[in-house]
This record gives sequence, structure tokens and C-alpha cells, in this order.
Amino acid sequence: MAATGDSPARRQRRSAQKDRFGQLGFHWESAALGDLSRQVENRAAAQPPAPFVAAAIAADVLAARLDAELVAWWLADLVLALALGWPRPLPLLMAQVFGRAFRAEAGGGKRIRPGEKDLERAVCVALVQPAAETCRLASELSRRAEKLLAVAPKLRAKGAGDVIFLLLNEDAVVGSLTTKNLSRFAARRLFERLQQLDAVRELSGRTSFRLVGL
Repeated sequence: MAATGDSPARRQRRSAQKDRFGQLGFHWESAALGDLSRQVENRAAAQPPAPFVAAAIAADVLAARLDAELVAWWLADLVLALALGWPRPLPLLMAQVFGRAFRAEAGGGKRIRPGEKDLERAVCVALVQPAAETCRLASELSRRAEKLLAVAPKLRAKGAGDVIFLLLNEDAVVGSLTTKNLSRFAARRLFERLQQLDAVRELSGRTSFRLVGL
């Protein structure tokens, strides 16, 4: 029987977490997973700054299981997103845990792990670099999107509008794209034209399977 106040949405979320943990190679008993899920929800609803909340849940997980550091950082990114009201988490901390931000200045640069001294400072520092990189990338993509929209009137290919829409809304579009109004040959010609106008880039670096995007 579900615990009092355990809504269907929460049970579904915990089931998804259990599946994800299994994919990461960690298997948790239902009771322990329920406790951990409640900790995640409570930490996300707490008042401290979001980076401190992320550090706290990582420490909670590692205190429960010493072999679960991967899960700890995955949940830290999840709690960070929940605390900041983001629609989905990003692997910001998971990508930084072996970086310079998590190296202690003393002790020969020993890596700072969840629950250890200076973890909160390390989390804050680790978030600065991806945040700055995200802002830079967003600025660049915005500029390139404006360039693509500016050259759109120069395109004569039937179905070019569908391709422009895909390029603006997807990370990449396959170079052999076919649509109701565009053949594979016509799509290749359109992408070549867009590259000549410096509106898109070929992202794969290959000639056999091309990916095109901003």
C-alpha cells in the first residue's frame, strides 16, 4: 500500500528513478528508494541556495551508499533543476566532478567528494563555467538563427520553409533529409546553398553521413 500523501505522480517519478538507477548499475530496495525520493523532494523544496541543496543531496546519497557517487551527482543535477524551476535537468555537475573545481587546493589536489569539506564551494565554482559557456552558446545560436532567417527569402527551393523550421528547432538535421516537398537531391542542394550563405554548418565532419545545424 502506498504511504499517506503518496500521489500517483510521485509513485511514477520514483518508478522512473528506480529504472534510471538500474540503467546506471545500481539496484535499490523499494523502501530505500522511497526514502531517497522523499529526500530529493524535501531538499528541492528547501530554502537554501540551489547549489547548496545539490551538494546536500549528493552527500545524502553517498552517506547511504559509498558505491553510488554516479547516482549522487545525477541526483544533484536533478535537485538543482527542481530548485531552480527548470523543466528538465542538465548534466552540469556530472560533467565537472573530475575537473579543477573539485580539486582541493591543499593535499596535492585531492578530489573533493560529496560530504567532504569545501563541497559547497566546489559546487558553486563548478556551476560557473557551464553557466558562462551556456550563455556564450546561446548568444552564438541566437546570432546564427537570425542569420538563417535573414537568408530565408533568398531560397527558391520548394519546401525550404520546412527545412528552416527544422534547423531552428532541432540540434541537427540529417543531410539526406526528405520531406513531402523536398527530395534527397533537392535537400542536399539546399543545404549546400545555406552553407555558401554561411547560415548553417556541417557538424559531423564526414562526407558519408552529414549532419547540418546552426
